[in-house]
Amino acid sequence: MAGPLLEFETEMFLNLLDCDGLLVAAEGMGTDRILLHFMRVYSEEGSLVLLLNTTTPEQEYFTEQLRVEGVSHLPRTVTSDVQSTERFDVYTQGGVLFVTSRILVVDFLTDRIPAHLISGILVYRAHKIIESCQEAFILRLFRQKNKTGFIKAFTDKATAFSSGFCQVERVMRNLFVKKLYLWPRFQASVNTALDRHKPEVVELHVSLTPAMRAIQSSIMDIMSACLKELKRYNPTLEAEDLSLENTLGNAFEKTIRHYLDPVWHQLGSKTKALVQDLKVLRVLLLYLTQYDCVTFLNLLESLHSSQKNFGSNSGWLFLDSSTSMFVNARNRVYRFPESKKKLKLGAESDPKKQSSATEVKRELVLEKSPKWAALTEVLQEIEKENKNSVHEPGRVLICASDDRTCAQLQQYINRGADWLLNRLYARTIGKRDASFASAVASAVFPLEPLKQGLAKKGPETGAKGKKAARQTTKQTSKSKSRPSLTLTQMVGGERKAETEGAGSSGGDEDGLTEEDEGEEEQLKLDLSSDAYYGVLKEPLTVIHPLRGCTDPYSLTRVLQEVEPSFVVLYDAELSFVRQLEIYKASRPGTPLRVYFLIYGGSTEEQKYLTALSKEKKAFEHLIREKATMVVPEEREGRGDTNLDLARSLEPANASTNTRKAGGQEQPREPSRVIVDMREFRSGLPSLLHRRGLDIEPVTLEVGDYILTADTCVERKSVSDLIGSLQSGRLYTQCLSMTRYYKKPMLLIEFDPDKPFSLVARSDFRQEISANDVTSKLTLLTLHFPRLRILWCPSPHVTAELFQELKQGRPEPDAAAAQAITAESETVAESADLYNPGPYDFLLKMPGVNTKNYRALVSNADSLADIAKLSQDKLAQILGNSNNAKMLYEFLHNVANVPAPAQKGKQTSKT
Repeated sequence: MAGPLLEFETEMFLNLLDCDGLLVAAEGMGTDRILLHFMRVYSEEGSLVLLLNTTTPEQEYFTEQLRVEGVSHLPRTVTSDVQSTERFDVYTQGGVLFVTSRILVVDFLTDRIPAHLISGILVYRAHKIIESCQEAFILRLFRQKNKTGFIKAFTDKATAFSSGFCQVERVMRNLFVKKLYLWPRFQASVNTALDRHKPEVVELHVSLTPAMRAIQSSIMDIMSACLKELKRYNPTLEAEDLSLENTLGNAFEKTIRHYLDPVWHQLGSKTKALVQDLKVLRVLLLYLTQYDCVTFLNLLESLHSSQKNFGSNSGWLFLDSSTSMFVNARNRVYRFPESKKKLKLGAESDPKKQSSATEVKRELVLEKSPKWAALTEVLQEIEKENKNSVHEPGRVLICASDDRTCAQLQQYINRGADWLLNRLYARTIGKRDASFASAVASAVFPLEPLKQGLAKKGPETGAKGKKAARQTTKQTSKSKSRPSLTLTQMVGGERKAETEGAGSSGGDEDGLTEEDEGEEEQLKLDLSSDAYYGVLKEPLTVIHPLRGCTDPYSLTRVLQEVEPSFVVLYDAELSFVRQLEIYKASRPGTPLRVYFLIYGGSTEEQKYLTALSKEKKAFEHLIREKATMVVPEEREGRGDTNLDLARSLEPANASTNTRKAGGQEQPREPSRVIVDMREFRSGLPSLLHRRGLDIEPVTLEVGDYILTADTCVERKSVSDLIGSLQSGRLYTQCLSMTRYYKKPMLLIEFDPDKPFSLVARSDFRQEISANDVTSKLTLLTLHFPRLRILWCPSPHVTAELFQELKQGRPEPDAAAAQAITAESETVAESADLYNPGPYDFLLKMPGVNTKNYRALVSNADSLADIAKLSQDKLAQILGNSNNAKMLYEFLHNVANVPAPAQKGKQTSKT
């Protein structure tokens, strides 16, 4: 259960309660706690509050927290499982509702939701609210129909507002709020509250080994060279964003794609290769500090072999730094006593040239990760403190970045470094060497005594040298298949252990007694099965990943459930550090010591500091922007003066016709577009509504948008277009449109952030090919001459085009559009009143084409009548004697039956 709000959190809550606005807090500062407090306030029958932009795991967490706090009217979720007829009853019952955006848009447009009864809307992850998104459409519809309800928005991503022009102002405009509440970590009241009860922090700057430092230096040199090449090939790129420091951050790939995506089709193969190389090098940097020496070398060797196998060597593999990196990476794992000089000289391929006799003499070095030794010291210190303490032993929480690291740490604690590294080596690099196979068998068995040795060491197996029965089951059942356990495998082992019971767990494991099996129940926490890796019982020690869990709040659950006295941050993460500060401030009497393990002078440390610096700069930018921001009084849209809510088809400078009643404004029917229900996943309906077009949502079988009585549009994104062409679905859709509408249209809509090009210039082909997209489109237009193709670079352009296509034309009928199906027996007037079967058959006849078929149809009522016409009459109708001769001969030539077929029939009878 989340504790009561802190002083600054209460202030945040009251500010937002008093006046609608956008709350931007520092990452990890608990915007979810504030949102939960608002949900608790509005969880009653007397109010109807909608919560937007939440995921299913978040909805489950919020509901569970409110249930624990004793809230009777719990939030409910409205999805497609709830029938449209039942949704009105759900809305009128009140309380907080999680509703999917598509359903909410349709319900607002069809007036299925009582808009006047809505108390307000809470918006989570507000930084994602852009003009064309569904949530912005919902807020605009809400504000048009309800002028009194509140809108309160929350986000903890200040860095999202630092890119783009007036980004925060645009988001506030889409949210219809005029107040901006900024709560950075350096805010005075936050500082005061958190410093009063801050946890005891022990920073351990672990030194990289000489080989690791050399590898890191090599990778940085290669990255620097790649960046220089990238800037040389693309001088227009922003130099500031492509600095070596920014390359380390998580957002680098997003930044570089932001610059290069619009011109991706124009880039050469060299630039594309450099972008890919930078991605690979970033992964190498991560693996260097995150995992062990064997995993790093295995990745490096696989990269090297894949480049060699495909013959596409990237430039960086030939650099001196690359040679140095390979040599140092191999030296961390093994060495050849006889070839030391060659390795020092940098002969990268020397180990490959060794004979099989030499390979057997390979000596394993298996350099241990420096952080492992630091973790051992920390656990020894914790154990010593627990022994000397008069209170019960403090619980320990170890946090690592992902599940792979957690699995390795768990094996290291339970089995030791030598066992783990030898096992990894035997299953990766050692497996490739056939001559090493015999050495593997002898290498594994001598490691068994390590488990007994660990019991003497102390901290790895706890005060009494015990291991959880459940954990050993995981180890024995899974260690036969993979070098390191993945999260799903851990879950599988955990569930298996729970169902089989303690009695079935590893009889071959020493150290397991009847007492251990009985005590296994103590390790079962009330958490989701993939949330943690329980390691020890005395004191309870839990390893948990910082990222990658299916439940985003699993770490919060672990903190609340375990209530650790010691937290070991094996990897640094900004949001969890803040979460620990709030956790300690909420429990002022409970001791908490945080051990912060970080490689001093490494890219890991630089990455953490860069993240801190970027957030600080983002808040400083927001503070300056807030000071100079001009917010119109009508921004909230509570009156009729907000222009964002105005829906006028006429531009301000439109001329009036004075011939009609002296220029008086003529009453007219509002223009409308019929939209298929499935299309509400895109942003186009929102933009059409913004332009003053009424949206009528119905389920259409033919087309996506009906603009007029005879104009039907099928919308395709580029990826959808390619898929539809390959599957043949687009042919069927175009066939249906051409049969039932006079003006069938295929709209190809591009992503505004991507190039406005279907294929790259280099991919154009001279001949028509079965696999080419442009060839398939050409065949489609040849087959359906009436089909028009619209090319639109963005949804905004599409909305403008639709508006122009509708001008001066009759409005569509929703009932008629919905009645048209692919199996309709009668065709609409728009299909020229011709039966589609004979009509298609006629076009397939020789001599008949799209230019002359109408003349033929008007002179004959059926295909039988055409067969009765003479060749001269056909020439007169078709206007071409050659076409008439081809058609006449096709209809009247006798089909000669070959003699062999007759013989075949006779023999078959006999």
